[in-house]
Amino acid sequence: MDKVKKIFGGDTRQLGMIFALVALIIFFQIWTDGLTLNSGNLISLTQQYAYISVLSIGMLMVIVAGHIDLSVGSVAAFAGIIVAISVNQWHWPWPLALLLGLGVGAVVGAWQGFWVAYVGVPAFIVTLAGMLIFRGANQFVGNSTSVSLPASDSFAFIGSGYLPDPAWGVQLNLSTVILGVLAIGGVVAREVLLRRRGRRMGADAGPLWVAVVRAALLIAVISGATYLFAKGPLGTSFPIAGLILVVLVLGYSFLANRTIIGRHIYAVGGNWRAAELSGVRIRRVNFFVMMNMSIIAAFAGEMWVARAAASGPGDGIGWELDAIAAVFIGGAAVSGGIGTIVGSVVGGLVIAVLNNGLSLLGVSSDRVQIIKGLVLLVAVGVDVYSKSRGRPSIIARLQRRALAPTAEVSPPDTESRDQQGGDS
Repeated sequence: MDKVKKIFGGDTRQLGMIFALVALIIFFQIWTDGLTLNSGNLISLTQQYAYISVLSIGMLMVIVAGHIDLSVGSVAAFAGIIVAISVNQWHWPWPLALLLGLGVGAVVGAWQGFWVAYVGVPAFIVTLAGMLIFRGANQFVGNSTSVSLPASDSFAFIGSGYLPDPAWGVQLNLSTVILGVLAIGGVVAREVLLRRRGRRMGADAGPLWVAVVRAALLIAVISGATYLFAKGPLGTSFPIAGLILVVLVLGYSFLANRTIIGRHIYAVGGNWRAAELSGVRIRRVNFFVMMNMSIIAAFAGEMWVARAAASGPGDGIGWELDAIAAVFIGGAAVSGGIGTIVGSVVGGLVIAVLNNGLSLLGVSSDRVQIIKGLVLLVAVGVDVYSKSRGRPSIIARLQRRALAPTAEVSPPDTESRDQQGGDS
């Protein structure tokens, strides 16, 4: 048990969602007679549910800052219908339509961020209003009808496209294999750099075997996933939607852990009064997280439209609930200040695997909703109980380690804080 703790860096009981994800995969792999880890199903799952993990990245930053955003589904639908119309009716090239959708998200985010950061209206109320406003705007702009994309439009590539295959006579998709090799190289380089940095700072880098075992486990997972994606049906490979998700995870992980704005977001969520006294411009932080969330929501809407080749009034319904659930399942604290990008993506994967597995088993949609609600309740309940016993979650421990060497404003190690109110 002690060796396991050394590998994962904390109490193994706090690795709940990682183990839950593995357990779900094994359970559904057995009960679906191997369909869950079938290459075709994995590729379809990645394309179909990538939007959940994309949304959870932005929602994580909102929740860490101590807010909530209920409008993301409506914002995604509003941006999606505008993009569809610009391509279908205005005949814009898809890159320009893509930028237009992101611009719509930025404007919506600035609108909501203004009310939250500078007027002082709680984000729950602002985004609840936004959910109604932009759902109505979607129906108004689209006349409550679906707008299709041209069948030949290359915009669909970002939602339903795949990495290209050089077709050199190899059965496995070479582009996917190369991506997997690069990921393995990144894992090895990360472990080497962490140990060198630890020695340079005079810190205990820990036993070498711990780094080797940790890297070996990650390499095994990456190798298995690479093989499954690379040997998919002819004409398929690792989806472009999955590649976009990987890029967003890397970019936002860097932003959250290695930049001033990222450290300020955690500081505000941990204790906004202490952050304000430390010189953090709270209004700017709150404005940023709300605006960023709407831009990501718009992009998720574009991914959905690209995959479905159409946009309609039913798009985005319930997306905000999936995104919020993914963040909390991934280990974010209800009170703010704690959470990681990777954790929220793991939460999104839990929801995706759960949805996909239950669908393969033929479970009705009403029961799926009940099960997802119970999973969310248990995940948050376990986290709250653990903290009430004085044991911070693994997410909290990892976050403190990431922030400690470089943080200008260290978030206080507390789970109770005053409400932000107007953030003034």
